[in-house]
Amino acid sequence: MMGLCLTLFVLAWAVVRLWSVPVAVGMCVVAMVIPPLAAIVANRRGPEDRWWDDPSGDQKSDAGGDE
Repeated sequence: MMGLCLTLFVLAWAVVRLWSVPVAVGMCVVAMVIPPLAAIVANRRGPEDRWWDDPSGDQKSDAGGDE
């Protein structure tokens, strides 16, 4: 995803701007949206991920006491 973002940005201002500046700006807007989407996809957890049940190392809280 980040490679696509960089490719869009470089192509927009190295090649596309010679023919159409509005299209180049549009490509940059699309490239601007990709990094937040990449972060969301990379940090998403699946329904089978039970990260909140992982032991923390604290014996009291791992035993089910008040946290």
